[in-house]
Amino acid sequence: MTLLILGGTADARHLANNAIKHDIDIIYSVVGLVRVPKLACTLVVGGFSQFGGLENYIAQQKVSAILDVTHPYADVMSTKAALAAKATSIPYWRFHRPAWQASKGDNWHEFTDVKQLLSKLIQYPVVLFSIGQLPQALLAELKEQISTSNAVQKQIVRTAAEAKFPLLPSMQWLKAIGPFTLEDELKLLRKHDIKALVTKNSGGESTIAKLQAARQLAIPVFMQSRPELPSADKLFTEQSTCLQFLIQQYQKIT
Repeated sequence: MTLLILGGTADARHLANNAIKHDIDIIYSVVGLVRVPKLACTLVVGGFSQFGGLENYIAQQKVSAILDVTHPYADVMSTKAALAAKATSIPYWRFHRPAWQASKGDNWHEFTDVKQLLSKLIQYPVVLFSIGQLPQALLAELKEQISTSNAVQKQIVRTAAEAKFPLLPSMQWLKAIGPFTLEDELKLLRKHDIKALVTKNSGGESTIAKLQAARQLAIPVFMQSRPELPSADKLFTEQSTCLQFLIQQYQKIT
C-alpha cells in the first residue's frame, strides 16, 4: 500500500510521522511556500504538474489511496484530488480538524463573499487580516471601496509568506508563523489598536488564541465560512481514529 498524503498542515505532519512508525509506505506532498517538513518518506514539493498531473503521478508511483490533510480552505487541491482518485479508481479519504465554534462573549460575523465582507468592514479604522494570502479580488474591491467612500482605514496583513499580489498603500505586512500564544495575540491587537479581525475558520489549537484575544478585547471577528468540498470515501476529524483506520487498511493489504 502506497499512501499519498496531501499535506501542508500540522495535522498532516503528525499523521504522516505516525503512519511511518507503523511501516506504512508514505508519499507526502506539500506546496512548500512556507517550509518543507523533515519526514522519513518520499517528499513531493511544489505540486504534481512537474509529473504531468496528479493522475499520471498516481499511476507512476502505484499510489493505492489518497489521504487529503490539506488546509480546510484548499478547495482547489481537494477537488483535484477527489477527481484524480475517481479517475484512477483509488479511495479518496480526507481529514479535517473540526471548525471553531463561537463561545459566550464572541462577536462573530460569518461571510462567504468579498463584497459582503468589505461592505461591513469599511467602518472600522484598523483591521487585522489573518486569512493567509489576500486574493486579488479582495484587494481590488477594498481599493475601490476606500476610494469611493473616502474612508480612512489601515490594514494589518499577517501571513507566513510574502504577498502574491501587491498590497495597498494602507496595508502593513507582518510575517508570522504560528502557533501563537494568547499573550502574544493580545499584545498584537493592542499594539496596532485593532478594531476588527478577519480570519478563516481553520480550527485547531495553533491559531485559536487570536479568537480568545478578540473575545477579551471585545473586537468583532469576521469569519470566512468553510468552502464546500467534494465528497470523500471516508472522513475523519480525529487523528487517532484516522491513524487506526490507516493501520487496518495496511494490514488488510499486507
